[in-house]
Amino acid sequence: MELKKKIGDELSLFFTLRQTSKKWYIPLLAAICVGIPLLVGLYFENLRLGLMGSLGGLVILYLPETGSRTNRFVTILVASFAFIISFSVGQFFSFHPVAAVIAMGLFTFIVHWIVLVYKTSPPRSFFFIMIAALSICQPFHLETIPTKIGALSLGTMLASILATIHIIWKTNPSDNPEQDNSEPSVFTKNDFADIWEAIVMAAFMAGGMGIGYLMGYQNPYWIPVSTAAVMQGASLYHIRQKTAYRILGTFVGLGLCWLLLTFVDTPLEICVSIIVLQFIIELLIIRHYALAVIFITPMTIFLSEAASPLMASPKDLIELRFWEIVIGSVLGAFGGWMLYKEKIRYTTLHGLKRIKVTMEKRNKIL
Repeated sequence: MELKKKIGDELSLFFTLRQTSKKWYIPLLAAICVGIPLLVGLYFENLRLGLMGSLGGLVILYLPETGSRTNRFVTILVASFAFIISFSVGQFFSFHPVAAVIAMGLFTFIVHWIVLVYKTSPPRSFFFIMIAALSICQPFHLETIPTKIGALSLGTMLASILATIHIIWKTNPSDNPEQDNSEPSVFTKNDFADIWEAIVMAAFMAGGMGIGYLMGYQNPYWIPVSTAAVMQGASLYHIRQKTAYRILGTFVGLGLCWLLLTFVDTPLEICVSIIVLQFIIELLIIRHYALAVIFITPMTIFLSEAASPLMASPKDLIELRFWEIVIGSVLGAFGGWMLYKEKIRYTTLHGLKRIKVTMEKRNKIL
């Protein structure tokens, strides 16, 4: 009876849309930040660079919905700088698979450790890892690196400008100048961040990339990206739930992608599809993860493969991406389990240490 009740609760949860306070214009802002670079690239007949700019536009997803103007400005600027660094690291270490795997592991460790130290809010380290993975799997051409980094940087600049307009328009100025300083700083440090969590995350990102190369995938970034998405779960339950939702949502999403590819064949139609899909994703991501993944799958395929010859062969593209995502999701579930166990170990040891310190202070007083 208990198992039946759990299954019933999960099915009920699966068909329930959560309530959210997110305003409708936030998804619209995200779609505009992603869409403008695409349309500019299309206008100048260089869709590949337009796609780079769109990746930079995703930095708008780090814009906090609350907080002082100063903190929101600083957050979007720091995230923009991190996007540029993430993409640059990928570009400079894409010359060999071994270098790519090592660089992916070290970069993930550093960026996830920084996120833990400064208690960054969701999406935390996910998009930094995703940008680095996409970049590190691109063909290495030293002469094109500055152009690509410049295109992505312009995308982050556009998103930052639009974010600034949004902040000024939607934030009521404080009557008390000192009130702006009362908000928690974006650089609030967490002195108890667990370095082992960053090590586990790095090991699975590098491992996912290595597995992709060993299996002969030319662009294996979908494996570490899927792994990172699943490992973002807050608990063991959420990790299991995300794994199931991601595989199920991906399966349906690939069907939607195949359907779209049968009708969408011009660059303009691809650009419009990406913009519409991004808007839908931001509407759904808080309300229902599995439903959002259905639209995330075709959007990310379009965003990463729009300028690829694989777009002309939808069947091969979809089959390849499906297995990469399944491998990454299963790897992420195992990584999430290890991460969860590490969090329990760390919390226990930290709690015992605090008790010991408290007892020592009490004994000194007595």
